[in-house]
Formats: sequence, C-alpha cells, structure tokens
Amino acid sequence: MALNVTTVGENPQVPSITAQTFVPDQLIAGPKQVVTRNVTITGGPFVRGTVLGKITASGKYTIALSASSDGSQTPMAVLADNADGSAGDVIAGAILEAELNVNAVTLGAGITAAAATDALRPLGIHLKSSVSAADPT
Repeated sequence: MALNVTTVGENPQVPSITAQTFVPDQLIAGPKQVVTRNVTITGGPFVRGTVLGKITASGKYTIALSASSDGSQTPMAVLADNADGSAGDVIAGAILEAELNVNAVTLGAGITAAAATDALRPLGIHLKSSVSAADPT
C-alpha cells in the first residue's frame, strides 16, 4: 500500500515533526535584577556581551579598548544584544546592572577580565568567574 501525498493549492501537505532546543549563551550568571537602557552604538559589529565604553564628547557607546583616549577606554556597560553601528549609529540595549559570566563577555583589545571586573563593579555590573561559558552540548 502506497501513501499518496495530497497537494492543496500551492502548499504540499507533508506530515512532519519538528523540535526546537533553546541553548542559553550563559551571559547572565546570577539572580540580580538585570537593568538595561537604550544607548547609541557606534562602530561594530558587536556581539551580545561586548564590554562597552562611553565616548565622552558624543555620549555614544563603542567597544572599550585600552588604547582609546576618548573616554571609551573605561568599561561602562555591556551590550544586551548584537548591534552593528559600522554603517551608521544604531540604538541598542545596554546592560547597566546585572551579574554576568566573565567567561561569556567579549573584551576589547587591552582590556583584561580583571580590569573590566574592577571597572564595572561600582556601576552594579558584577562579573563572576564561577560559571563556564562552554557550550553544554
């Protein structure tokens, strides 16, 4: 006995089963309430978890680099989602308070995990190293 596939209109009716799996990026590392705010991002592209510095003259955020001298060399926030301001400034969410996994954040050139931890702690962002950022699969 053969199974016939019935086509209705332009949509073939094909029985199937699908499943989705959510794999967290492990950026959030504790129960502290996450506080975010929209900020203007310049440069990029940047991935979720990028440590950001604030350019003093413009108030815009970009990746914190130790070689910068425009104010952005000091970590001020962490990017909440991917953002690309390379073609023009974009508005994106920045994490202002949270417990984050230091192994899951993206650090700019010359910014060490210890330096980022010390700079962000007084702002309410606590980088913790007790959590692995390895893919659980």
